[in-house]
This record gives sequence, C-alpha cells and structure tokens, in this order.
Amino acid sequence: MKTEHQFSKTASHEAVKGEFNTCLLLYSGGLDTSVMLKWIQEQYECEVIALTIDLGQTADNLEEIREKALILGAKEAIVYDAKDQFAHLCFEAVQSNADYQGGYALGCPLGRVIISEVAIQIAQQYGCEVVAHGCTGKGNDQVRFEGYMTTLNPDIKIIAPVREWSMGRDEEIAYAEKHKIPIIQKQETPYSYDENMWANTGEGGEIEDPQLIPPLEKILKWCNTPKQAPDEELELTIEFANGVPVSVNQLEMNPTGLIQYLNKVGAKHAVGYFHLIEDRIVGLKVRGVYENPAAHILIQAHKGLEQLVSTREENELKHFMDSKWAYLCYGAKYFEPAMDNIRAFIHKQNEKVSGNVTVRLYKGNCEVVALNSPNSLFDHNLATFNRSDSFNQQASPGFIELWNLPQKSAHQVKKKNEISSLNLVS
Repeated sequence: MKTEHQFSKTASHEAVKGEFNTCLLLYSGGLDTSVMLKWIQEQYECEVIALTIDLGQTADNLEEIREKALILGAKEAIVYDAKDQFAHLCFEAVQSNADYQGGYALGCPLGRVIISEVAIQIAQQYGCEVVAHGCTGKGNDQVRFEGYMTTLNPDIKIIAPVREWSMGRDEEIAYAEKHKIPIIQKQETPYSYDENMWANTGEGGEIEDPQLIPPLEKILKWCNTPKQAPDEELELTIEFANGVPVSVNQLEMNPTGLIQYLNKVGAKHAVGYFHLIEDRIVGLKVRGVYENPAAHILIQAHKGLEQLVSTREENELKHFMDSKWAYLCYGAKYFEPAMDNIRAFIHKQNEKVSGNVTVRLYKGNCEVVALNSPNSLFDHNLATFNRSDSFNQQASPGFIELWNLPQKSAHQVKKKNEISSLNLVS
C-alpha cells in the first residue's frame, strides 16, 4: 500500500498557499509542466501565467506550447525570445574555455542564468509574487533557479511542485487524463533530454550506469557518430576579435547564427559529443551524454589562439581561472562576487586574443592546424632550428646553472641527510 507523501516546507523562499494571487510558471509544454499548470491552479487557488523561453532549442514548437498553456487555463502565455541574449553569454563561455569535468561546455548551467533573469523580469512586469519550476529534489537546476531568482529578487517566492506532490509518472498521466490535459503519445524511450542552442544533454537508460556502454546511435540527437560521419575532412577558419568569434571562412555572422551554423557542421562530422561522469551540486555522481559541437569547435580554436598570444605564466594562470569559472558556473554561483573578479581577469586577458584559427574536422576530431594573430608571441627567427643570430645559444649554460640551483641544492641536502640516517642506524 502506498503511503501518502507529506511535503514540509523549510526554506523562507518557499511560497505558502493563500499568501499570493499570481504565479509565473516556467513552462516547457511537456507532461510535468502541463500537469503543474493545472495542479497549481487547483492546489494554490491562484492564477498562473506561463512563460516559455526560446534559447534556440530545436525540438519544440513554441507557438503550439503557448496555445496549449492557454487551453489549460493560463491567464497569459508568454514566449520570450532570449536567443541573442543567451548567445552573448555563450561567448563569455568561449572566452573562459568553458569545460566542466572533461567536455561539458555548460549548456544547462548557462541556460539557467538567462531563464532566471528573464523570469524575474517577467514576474515583476506582470505582478507575479511567485515563480514555479519543474525541477526534482535530486537535480542541479533547483539550486540554480531558486538561488539565482532569490538573488536577483530576494522578495520572490518559489513553488517546486515535483518536489511537493506524491505523483509518479503513472499518477501524472492519470491526473492529465482526468483534467483533459493533452498528452503527446511518443514511443517509449528511456532517455531524457535538455536542449538549448549551446548543448543537448541526454540522461537515463544505459547512460545512467557507468558499467554499460551507451548506444550512441540511439542516444545522440544532434551528432553523427564517427562511423556515420563523412569520410572527408572539413577545414574552417574562424576569426576572433578580443576573444569573441566574429566570422567563419570570412563570412560574418551574428552570435546566434554563428553558433547554429557550427552546430550543424560540427554535428555532421561527429565533433563535440562526450559521455562523462559528472559530480552534481547535491553530491550525486551521474553520467551524461553531452552534445555541444559549436561550443567544442569554438573553445578549441579560442584556446589555441589564446596560447599563441599569451606568456607561459598567463596561460598557466588562465587555465586555473577557467577551471574556477566553470565550477562556479556549474555550481549555481554565476552571481557570486568571485565571478566578477574572475570575469574581469578573463575579459582583460582576452583583449589580445584576436586573429584567425583554422580547425580541421574529421570523424569526431577537431584539430587546430593553423593560427595567426597581430599579437602573436611566436618569433620565427628565435624559434627556428636553423642557425639564427637572434637567439644567443651561448647564454644557455649560465641560465641552466642558475635555473637548476635550487633543485640541485635541495637534492644534495636530501642525500646528505639520508646518509646520516643510515650511519645512525648502523
């Protein structure tokens, strides 16, 4: 016999029935948020405004989603175009060589920043005291949405129905049928996806268990596998200005168009998909399959150009700052003051990251094969293996002696102490 679940609210930002009149629902149009739209009206006895945000996702018909929300009783249904706003944030990720734990370019975490900003803006515009989201109690996004929205507006309250109700999937379907909520019948699949223009994230099924090999041909939505990719190379030349990509093969594009174009060509050549173990904010270890072809191409190209124009010390420090940026971004800390300081460094460092990078795509590989920049620190006369008067090789022995002095001295002291210890034992 099933025990009725009782949800207890503990945080000060959780909304309480009777204390508000209008709720803004982050609405995707799927089963969860469609059931939520009715459930909130019923359980909280309030009006609901549905907000759907366009981040460049390709799987959704946004106008159909808007119409569905109105049919289900939404007071208003808003579709907000945030593609260009999101694309500029993605270019900050390029400047930061975004990578969480080995290939994830942070599509979901970046999307949650924009969604939270837009939600607070729309909530204020429409007089909504409460925002509702469809996250579970196990995921990262509940932390991001609630943390960001209460940071941007400390007075906002939150509803998380999936955490509150006792419905499993069967109960949700029964609730939907009872309330005449349209359900799009699809072939059963064990995989779930979260998509925007920067990444498509797949979870569930064989992906979940690290002992199993994910059947990528069934899982990937954007990318070919290397077997499916064309048996020919493709070279692209990407131009950067201050660390921001501005053109591909001399064709200037706006940020959204450039990302969408590279997603198509990268996916065709099986570039930019990864399956990796991920450490979630809430302490769980999970495996996901991430498709981010444009992000991978742009970050590889940017990283190569950045190394060309920066000193060894700058590159070493930048690697550390990039890693910290990625972990803070993933960990729902985009508005943390430390991020402002990291961004200041990253933007300053990118002032000289201008030039052209040629990448070669072939069956899952993305190689940086040529670079040029007016700020390049490469000097052919110094670097050549042929004889050159520009590099004074006679200075090398003195440099080596001084460079090695601390290491040599420490090693000699260590040997001396080891011999002394042996003599005492004897």
